[in-house]
Amino acid sequence: MATDQFSVDGDVAIVTGSSSGIGQVIAERFADDGVDVVVCSREMENVEPVADGINDSDRPGSAHAVECDVTDRDAVEAMVEATVEQFGGVDVLVNNAGASFMAGFDDISPNGWKTIVDINLTGTYHCVQAAEEHLKDASGKVINLSSVAGQQGAPWMSHYAAAKAAVENLTKTLAFEWADDDVRVNCIAPGFVATPGVASQMGVTADEVDREEVKRRIGVSEEIADVAQFLASPASSYVVGQSLTVAGVPDIMESPDV
Repeated sequence: MATDQFSVDGDVAIVTGSSSGIGQVIAERFADDGVDVVVCSREMENVEPVADGINDSDRPGSAHAVECDVTDRDAVEAMVEATVEQFGGVDVLVNNAGASFMAGFDDISPNGWKTIVDINLTGTYHCVQAAEEHLKDASGKVINLSSVAGQQGAPWMSHYAAAKAAVENLTKTLAFEWADDDVRVNCIAPGFVATPGVASQMGVTADEVDREEVKRRIGVSEEIADVAQFLASPASSYVVGQSLTVAGVPDIMESPDV
């Protein structure tokens, strides 16, 4: 069976928030497939080891580390410029940078609300606008990271859930506006994933997750990277403006006994 349609070989990708967790694994997956990838986070000391790990491996793709706070428009534009200077263009943009904290709605300060919305939503806006010219030149792909929290709501994370819901709506709107430029915009909405952050909260590490078990409440970063590679590849050419939920078995109300 032909599998070439799932390859992203030869492309250039930016993956934000890629110092660990889902972003790091997506960057490594792309490099496995021959993609040259820019990895970034707010602290260079956190993201340089990811780039070094890719470049010191036998992966066909290479990596370039950039320090970038996605809430800072100048920093985002500098990241895009560095990508073009290093690799010649931008074919794929993965907006993975995100943050949250747990608090009841009444306890979220205006600054706390703004901080979470700025990172998760406005950061996505900055990155997409800054890379627009290059993405349109390349008939590129934008992959936004949302969350099931943005689809279902999330108690004690209303700021995060609201921002992620907006990311999903932005995805649909932008996909429509940019379709004439042959840019595909889609979204991934993960459920619980055993990233370092989630592991610290839930006490479950990726090593404890059995990928073959269908009925489970938590996934691993590799499973999100699988979907990201699909959306970046020609195999998803007819998938536009969609949010793909990657969250295991749906949480639904069971039918009562009658």
